[in-house]
Amino acid sequence: MRANDLSPADRQGGAAVPGSGRAAAPLYTPDQRDRRDSSAWTLVQGVLAPIQFLIFLVSLTLVLRYLATGDGVVAATISIMVKTGALYAIMITGAIWEKQVFGRWLFAPAFFWEDVVSMLVLALHTAYLVALARDFGSEAGRMWLALAAYASYVVNAAQFLIKLRAARLQRAPASMAAS
Repeated sequence: MRANDLSPADRQGGAAVPGSGRAAAPLYTPDQRDRRDSSAWTLVQGVLAPIQFLIFLVSLTLVLRYLATGDGVVAATISIMVKTGALYAIMITGAIWEKQVFGRWLFAPAFFWEDVVSMLVLALHTAYLVALARDFGSEAGRMWLALAAYASYVVNAAQFLIKLRAARLQRAPASMAAS
């Protein structure tokens, strides 16, 4: 095999894709990794993500309590609004982070599908806010809409955790080679 027959990922030493006989593109180029590691937005994302998850857990509990008992609609509603605010904060700061690291506000190839699902998450949370502001549907109907938003958030959070793990696994061979 000649060097020209190799994909860019193969030439960069990407991780192997099981069963494909070819390498996967590394998540970050060395320059992108340096920009990621030096960006203050990396820390912001690292702080906001677990805070948003804790808000999600509290809100999920309050929404489920309301749906099960009919009690606590105000607390559940406020918690969904707080969760949506946290989502907007992490989305805005995440777009800034993506711009600094990859040179694009959103949909950088390394995070394309995470950003696609993030748009769904944002749309569902925003739909809840619109329904609340316009008094569309019943309280229970809006709570079910919030649960749909939360289900999409769980999928999106899992995507990012998988990506974080992949980044750590790609860094591990490089750090072993350096020692």
